[in-house]
Amino acid sequence: MSSPESLPTAGREWHLVSRPQGWPVPSDFALREGPVAAPGEGEILVRNLHLSVDPYMRGRMNDVKSYVPPFQLDAPMTGGAVGIVVASEAEGFAPGDHVLHDLGWREFATLRAKHATKVSAELAPLTTYLGVLGMPGLTAYAGLLEVASMKKGDAVFVSGAAGAVGSEVGQIAKLKGASRVIGSAGSDEKVRLLTEEYGFDAAFNYKSGPVNDQLKEAAPAGIDVYFDNVGGEHLEAAVNRLNVHGRATICGMISQYNATEPPAAPRNLAMVIGKRLRLQGMLVMDHQELMPQFFEEVSAWVRSGELKYRETVVEGVEQAADAFLGLLKGENTGKMIVSLAD
Repeated sequence: MSSPESLPTAGREWHLVSRPQGWPVPSDFALREGPVAAPGEGEILVRNLHLSVDPYMRGRMNDVKSYVPPFQLDAPMTGGAVGIVVASEAEGFAPGDHVLHDLGWREFATLRAKHATKVSAELAPLTTYLGVLGMPGLTAYAGLLEVASMKKGDAVFVSGAAGAVGSEVGQIAKLKGASRVIGSAGSDEKVRLLTEEYGFDAAFNYKSGPVNDQLKEAAPAGIDVYFDNVGGEHLEAAVNRLNVHGRATICGMISQYNATEPPAAPRNLAMVIGKRLRLQGMLVMDHQELMPQFFEEVSAWVRSGELKYRETVVEGVEQAADAFLGLLKGENTGKMIVSLAD
């Protein structure tokens, strides 16, 4: 391990200082200096290199009971991070090792080694462990193949399709033999990316007209699977277009995360009965047993170039809150990552 004199004793960390009402604003967050503890027995000290900001974090800013506890006020927030071990008191971890862990939103993290996973910069770029080969990737893989039971020949619709999860859903669907893959996104540039780079058969800008009309045009024969990252009007349109025995994975509802009033849609859930639809919510934490299979299959597609990915990288820990706010507004293409100076 490093000598105690050389270890950092303080580092910057992001705190939630007020709970957002509707859309978060910069004043809801504060970048503060906090103490950095030397590792005790079974612990490692990590210097973070890349931080993840993700839509699910918005829900943790509300003081409500959920599947994960809310962020505490005036305390460091957490999230996915990849870093380098600078000191270790844990067997199997040495300074210089790269690890994936959940104490993001800060420059340094001291944690139990059992809560860290070693990753290889030789096998894949470190940022991919936060995106295409990480939690968003497993969400896409498990949500499409296990939760929605997608099979060869299915027509698949993905909302939020240019994001970290959606872009991977669409490409995996094509690689697994979908008959047609349709995506929605929030700009004409992202729509072009879906069809020209990611291989979607059709895509539309949901801001250009009613989602229901654009989906009907893109999927005249209906859809068999809907992967929902958006909720609201998108979910209503998908229920209209789902064929009998269609399946929907309800992964996220970003259109409602900052809403202060109940959504107007969907208003057509009675159709679930006649069409015998299956709408199933998913949390990626329920599918960890798929991780080895997912990593083997998807990393091979990434290496071969069959599965493409984009990252939006923002430089500097001081930009993390702005990166998160930009993510909620759709300013990212692919995975939004905050990189700290090396």
